Amino acid sequence: MTTRARPSFRVLTRIPPSYVVFAVLLATLWVLKPAMMNPNILATFARQVAPLGIVVLGQLLVISTRSIDLSAGGVILLVNYLISSGSFGAWNPLLLVALCLGVGLVVGTVNGLLIGKRRASAVIVTLAVSIVLIGLVEYLANGKPPGNVPMVLRNVYNARVLGVPAPLVFWFALAVGMSVLLAKTVFGRFVASIGSNPVSAHFAGVPVERTVVIAHVMAGFLAAVAGLVQTASIAVGSVRFGPELVMNSIAATILGGVIFGRGAGVWGPFFGVLSFALLFVVLTTLGVQEPGKLAVQGLIILLAAVFYGVRSSTH
Repeated sequence: MTTRARPSFRVLTRIPPSYVVFAVLLATLWVLKPAMMNPNILATFARQVAPLGIVVLGQLLVISTRSIDLSAGGVILLVNYLISSGSFGAWNPLLLVALCLGVGLVVGTVNGLLIGKRRASAVIVTLAVSIVLIGLVEYLANGKPPGNVPMVLRNVYNARVLGVPAPLVFWFALAVGMSVLLAKTVFGRFVASIGSNPVSAHFAGVPVERTVVIAHVMAGFLAAVAGLVQTASIAVGSVRFGPELVMNSIAATILGGVIFGRGAGVWGPFFGVLSFALLFVVLTTLGVQEPGKLAVQGLIILLAAVFYGVRSSTH
């Protein structure tokens, strides 16, 4: 590669793969089925991935501090049970929502203290916590799915703000908030320093342990929020959904340019989530079944990993 071409290539390698994937999928959908390009139809599909997008916001935060959170699936499943089981039937819906958010904060605090303070493995801790929560739900439900979701949550989920689905507006607002937090605050600078080099950050006076704990607390809280949105979307109790969002959140985060210790902001993962929504639509249009969809999704993530290897070798 010539010396003149190298700067341009380096600029290209700084672009999160999710932007390219999203553009390619959008163009493919336009060619295959132009009728699907209606903004209302696309907004409906985007609404379906809003819970995943909210989980991704927490995931990108902990991954930026060189950690990871595999407990989100357990949190989402427990939130679904608390909302739909009917065990708190006399409670005001706002109190029930507060209870669910409190569960997320408690789980995030436990994760953060064990990982940030005790230096335990993030993978082992959060995976173990998820297994405990899933087991707890299965014990409480006795193998049977809970009942229906309160109508007020379903009404909020189906509401629109200026014609845009409320979950999509809510997800976008949270993404803007996370972007401002990481780009404009001292906490965001702490996260970036830890991601760059945690040892150097420690000696520079960055409160590494506290920052990691806070990141996990926020991730737990966001997982609970995602659980509320996901529960409202399916409108019934379930003992199955939740765990699959964890792997998809990691995939979307990586596709969006955030890998352990290196971050590309919020919007790369944001478009990573939208790319998975478009991918599902395009593959469904092509008649690809579920195993094929999983294979294509894995291939895209693999190509993103190759992309990061190329980018690292050029810097």
